[in-house]
Amino acid sequence: MIKKNFLLKNSFQSLKIKKIISKKLSKDFDRHMKEIKNDIENPMATLNVLNKNYNFNFKTNDLKKFQKFKTITVIGMGGSILGAEAIFNFLTEKIKKKIYFLNDINEKKIIELNIKKNFQKILFIVISKSGNTIETLSNSITLKIFKKNLRNVIIISEKKDNYLHLMAKKNNLFYIEHKNNIGGRYSVLSEVGLVPVYLMGIDIFKLRGKTLSFLKGSHKKFLKESAINLANIITSKKFNNLIFLNYSPSLEKFLFWCQQLIAESLGKEKKGFFPVISNVPKDHHSLLQLYLDGPRDKIFHIFSLEEDSKTKINAKAFFNQKHFLNDKSLQTVKYAQKDALIKVLNEKKIPFREFKIKKKNEEILGELFAYFMLETVIIGKLLRINPFDQPAVEQVKIYTEKFLSQQIQK
Repeated sequence: MIKKNFLLKNSFQSLKIKKIISKKLSKDFDRHMKEIKNDIENPMATLNVLNKNYNFNFKTNDLKKFQKFKTITVIGMGGSILGAEAIFNFLTEKIKKKIYFLNDINEKKIIELNIKKNFQKILFIVISKSGNTIETLSNSITLKIFKKNLRNVIIISEKKDNYLHLMAKKNNLFYIEHKNNIGGRYSVLSEVGLVPVYLMGIDIFKLRGKTLSFLKGSHKKFLKESAINLANIITSKKFNNLIFLNYSPSLEKFLFWCQQLIAESLGKEKKGFFPVISNVPKDHHSLLQLYLDGPRDKIFHIFSLEEDSKTKINAKAFFNQKHFLNDKSLQTVKYAQKDALIKVLNEKKIPFREFKIKKKNEEILGELFAYFMLETVIIGKLLRINPFDQPAVEQVKIYTEKFLSQQIQK
């Protein structure tokens, strides 16, 4: 399917679905699509985040006092930070500020930040839906940013009896409520993702401008075809691995956001894909042999971005005769490698989808976020699993806190 800003293809047709199964999945899709449209209109549903009239828990006027900061440090984990990092990575050229992301327990990063920076000149944005995320609390407390009446801290969490909310009240820190109906991996277009990127200087209303484009016409047809095929692939259990072949560094963080969305939403009841980010053409020289000639348990999503390449190869300076690299841009070389790979995938009948992004702006990225949310939710519904919870992850969190508490008692 060709869109103005995208070229979208899939080769799943080679994976034939029995007519009776295909007909049932088609009916199920139509039913679930009605549910999704209702959820988008429902302020208490997760997918309300895609509604054009979504009601923010902040006003941009209230954030203007923070625009003076030229350095921003975002502290969070998983869905609380991956969306903002994906937007920053995709639109870096538009951002004139220095941005740090603390999204792990990394002592080296903390030490470097402590040594090099004047904290009064840094805006800290601390995000956790539960308000109790251990890594987020550990990093924030280590940096000692929870002090009385600080004017360079923003806290985003649920308005409940949790550590971050209590810390905000106790120290009179600027607080924004995280809506409890929107889980972290679906929160990029809510307060969670948009407060940091607004303060980076990104137009958040353009980001949300085309969130519903895949609910109609040929866009909906592509969504339906893809969701049905992917649900059938998961059910067949023949393909367990989903490899994101990434030909653009600008898309890497977006694909990490996709990885969490797909893994946490669909990895249940012994179902789901194992999503892997593979940066190419680098991985052509390490993993491609396995991809093409190893076990047939993988499907591929191929991502590329059309970008102007100012660097051209002057092969004449090194070779007397004509050389196939001469006067080629580095981007042209990369696309030739991608097209060659696609040709081999077709010849070997290895299933793949291609996402070729033609422009680089807020609307396109917002559209991509919305598409993968919709597709993932529909696949979950087709598989009869809840795409919004994460019960296994919660159990690990409970045990972690228990082990730390036991150490205190000792």
